[in-house]
Amino acid sequence: MKRRGFLAGTAAMFSLPITGAAFAASSRQAQWDKWDAVVTPDNFDLNTSNPWGLQSRFLPVRVQAKDGLIPGDIHVDAVARYLYFIENDGTATRYGVAIARGDLYEPGTFKIRRKVKWPRWTPTQNMIRRDPSLYVGVENGMPGGLKNPLGSRALYLYVGNRDTYLRIHGTPYPGSIGGRASSGCVRMVRAHINELYDRVPIGSTAYLYPPEEYVTANS
Repeated sequence: MKRRGFLAGTAAMFSLPITGAAFAASSRQAQWDKWDAVVTPDNFDLNTSNPWGLQSRFLPVRVQAKDGLIPGDIHVDAVARYLYFIENDGTATRYGVAIARGDLYEPGTFKIRRKVKWPRWTPTQNMIRRDPSLYVGVENGMPGGLKNPLGSRALYLYVGNRDTYLRIHGTPYPGSIGGRASSGCVRMVRAHINELYDRVPIGSTAYLYPPEEYVTANS
């Protein structure tokens, strides 16, 4: 085979997987866009849209942050059920959340090492042991989608390089916001975490405060 023909054949051989990957990524994004449209109300306004019937205090609002907090970090007040995202101008955006039920809430300082859109969800072995009847048929996980318990976005919380299996994530159960409902994670309305997701840098810190501690920003 002549060199020109060999190169052309090689280029064709190696271009196919790239094209296939690009097509798959495009199809995946199109599916995400469709799901996002379902969970985001028409004419969505972050501060006022409330088709979920949330208490008004759980709608997102900009508040003054305490001095010295680092922009991009997240602070979760377990008492009031608020998540604060620290902005660049000395303010914070406050969102309503749900936290874990009973003694499953884990306060601590974590790093956000991973972010995923419409993530796959797999119950942990501890979750299955606690509530085996809840996980019949989904022991091996569930792909992303409108019924997925992790919702539309997830921020993965690590200690060092160890995945804690704690997440800040959307939920298909917006009625749980303000309560204690999860198996350890922090839940948000899906439309709210969609707005937050792109603004949270990988490597930022998430502080989950104990239920007895005070809020991190002044409302």
